[in-house]
Amino acid sequence: MSEMEKYELYHYSPSIAAAAIAIVIFTGLSGLHTYRMIRTKLWFCVPFTIGGVFEVIGYIGRIAGHSSPESLGAYIVQSLFVLVAPALFAASIYMTLGRLIRATHAEAYSLIRVSWLTKLFVCGDVLSFFVQGGGGGIMASHDPDKVKLGQNVILGGLFLQIILFGLFVVVSIVFHLRLRKQPTRESYASDVKWQKMLLVLYTVSAIIMVRNIFRVVEYIGGRSGPLLRVEWPIYVFDALLMAATMAIWFLGYPTLIRPGKTLVSDSESGMQLPETQLRTN
Repeated sequence: MSEMEKYELYHYSPSIAAAAIAIVIFTGLSGLHTYRMIRTKLWFCVPFTIGGVFEVIGYIGRIAGHSSPESLGAYIVQSLFVLVAPALFAASIYMTLGRLIRATHAEAYSLIRVSWLTKLFVCGDVLSFFVQGGGGGIMASHDPDKVKLGQNVILGGLFLQIILFGLFVVVSIVFHLRLRKQPTRESYASDVKWQKMLLVLYTVSAIIMVRNIFRVVEYIGGRSGPLLRVEWPIYVFDALLMAATMAIWFLGYPTLIRPGKTLVSDSESGMQLPETQLRTN
């Protein structure tokens, strides 16, 4: 038997029960997010919702991998969709900070110009998404050399995502400290719950960061490493953490930072005019 014939996609038989539980949980959470997104018309949360759907597809792939452990297609699906889903969560998280800064009229407190803030993080996130996706595609091969190359490409995408999250947290903390020290008038509005929203951002960012660090350690260890030779780590350090991220985001949805109408001064007439916030930013 040749080396290619001996090559195994899995070092274990993927659990149907564990994957089924994950599918039920992520389907439920994705349904809740879809409902709330449509109801609130917060379309910048579309990537987050799609991320939940990606999780569902990924774990369906794991069930298929149990039935057909030699199926390269099933392996690609379960590997790729679970791997890149957090990058979609991150896109909505990044866009929320820009809207939060605008809601409080505290653009001067941002380390990065607000007009560039979302573009910088989302473009970096998109790059990370495609790098990880490309690495996952390369890794789904019977060729050990391509598997190694795919692992290195995925590591590059994960490191990029970790750097982006680190910078995002720094920008968020600086903004938080500056606004708390010198609040704007808009930050006192009862319907602009900026401190609670920042707490949500910190929490989900920390959870995704832990997951990404796990993935880095996993891929550094390679296919012969302990984390890729057993199944339970992907459920403890990925599925569970991403389900928690979706649950927390749902409970602290960005409606918390969308005031209905705020009075702003017209520079020419001096009149107070209503301004709707955060719907189209």
